[in-house]
Amino acid sequence: MSEAADRVFLNGEVHTLAEPDETHEAVAVRDGEVVRLGRTYDVEFLAGVDTDVVDLAGRVLLPGFVDAHTHLTTVGRSLVHADLSAADSPAEAIDLLTERAEELEGADGDAADPAAAAADPATEWALGYGYDESTWEEKRYLTRDDLDRVSTDRPVAAFREDMHVAAVNGVVLDRFADALESVPEETVPTDDAGEPTGVLLESAIDPVYEAVEPGVAGTRAAVEAGLELCAERGITAFHDMVRDSHAPRVYRDLDAEGKLTARVRINYWTDHLDALREVGLATNAGSAFVRTGAIKSFTDGSFGGRTARLSEPYADDPEETGQWVIEPAELDEWVREATEAGYQFTAHAIGDEAIRATLDAYEGAAAGDPGADRHRIEHVELADDDAVERLADTGVVASVQPNFLKWAREDGLYEARLGEERTAETNRYREMLDAGVRLAFGSDGMPMGPLLGIHHAVNAPAAGQRLSVTEALRAYTRGAAYAGFDEDRLGTVEVGKRADFVVLEESPWENPETIRDVDVAMTVVDGEVVHDAR
Repeated sequence: MSEAADRVFLNGEVHTLAEPDETHEAVAVRDGEVVRLGRTYDVEFLAGVDTDVVDLAGRVLLPGFVDAHTHLTTVGRSLVHADLSAADSPAEAIDLLTERAEELEGADGDAADPAAAAADPATEWALGYGYDESTWEEKRYLTRDDLDRVSTDRPVAAFREDMHVAAVNGVVLDRFADALESVPEETVPTDDAGEPTGVLLESAIDPVYEAVEPGVAGTRAAVEAGLELCAERGITAFHDMVRDSHAPRVYRDLDAEGKLTARVRINYWTDHLDALREVGLATNAGSAFVRTGAIKSFTDGSFGGRTARLSEPYADDPEETGQWVIEPAELDEWVREATEAGYQFTAHAIGDEAIRATLDAYEGAAAGDPGADRHRIEHVELADDDAVERLADTGVVASVQPNFLKWAREDGLYEARLGEERTAETNRYREMLDAGVRLAFGSDGMPMGPLLGIHHAVNAPAAGQRLSVTEALRAYTRGAAYAGFDEDRLGTVEVGKRADFVVLEESPWENPETIRDVDVAMTVVDGEVVHDAR
């Protein structure tokens, strides 16, 4: 233990977030591993001639945040294309898309280089990501008429932040007319004249996704932009939901080049299962930085699109109870096949009916305790009492997004879709933890910001949703690490674990009502500083 450390962090407030949450002043790192914790004088003697000595100057050091559910390429593309999360109205969203379309025009006003468009089709499109109409005074989706104002020559698409709703212009509707005829009628809403409004739901968006999926170079640009954001926000590991993307190749290329600045666990869709088995990429296979995760599926849609599957109708549409994206019988088959092959499984389930169907599938496929497979449910937004009890009894992980609590405020999206009573029963983190449910926090990229999510969990409007600061931080660190089989190496600051840290300028315990405003001073991955804003 007397060998010099590579880096020591002194004079700080170091929280292990273990049980109990011990607090220290300093931590020493060697070969990417925590080797000592204690008071400053207990640690500083490990500082040798070549040791990097970091004076925390009273700042708070925590285990690095682990985002248990995100879509990094989508996050990155919102940084490369139009970021519609900044729009406060349909008019602002149109302005941002128009700016993006103008960027794509050549210096002489002609369309973007045709050769470039052929190499990477997304360069032809004016794309925007992340709008949320529930925050606008004019609470409506973007439409064909809106996007035709951006361009009537270039394809234009705007994706709602949940990615279950999109808007396209007339160019896109004309281009994909045949494909849209083959999707369920309810996924292509029409106006009084029977014409498509330009709003697309669920499977109707798939042809657009396929058309705008970037090539390897475009995917790398999006990933690198997303990784930079991760570093800025203290995210040292994330679980990416990947489908029909070059992202896995990009992650492995960056890993081989020593340029990956966060650990990634790749959750592949069910349509990749056969390929993964064929090449031997089992759950947890990979390197220290890139590993194969779960097999993922949908069950239902979203509250934003009124496609989450409910047992009772929507408050703002008494004839609607949502849609099955994957029917329960098909889900049962996928879960059974993946479980028998030894894979972890995770399913998107938001409405109470969808959550119930997912738990049925897990219990039906498990040889013994479903918790032994460490299967997960993503979102779990409207779980009834029986579902909470079953989650606790089975050990199935609730992989949830506390930033969604922004919709639980008065006059928010949940109240509009579900009514006041059911709104208070969404995202029941307090009740889940009290029941013994395994809780993992993530962002779904809406936005990718752990401190924002922790803020919402700590300051949630309903008692059944609200966590303490320590509980919320643990869900975004050790809870998320557990969801990815990483509890032995990540999620707490302890001797023998990897040196993945986030350093905060202020204590979230001392500022619980303003956690969202706390700045990230430093991010450390495997002992290396990847972000320093001091």
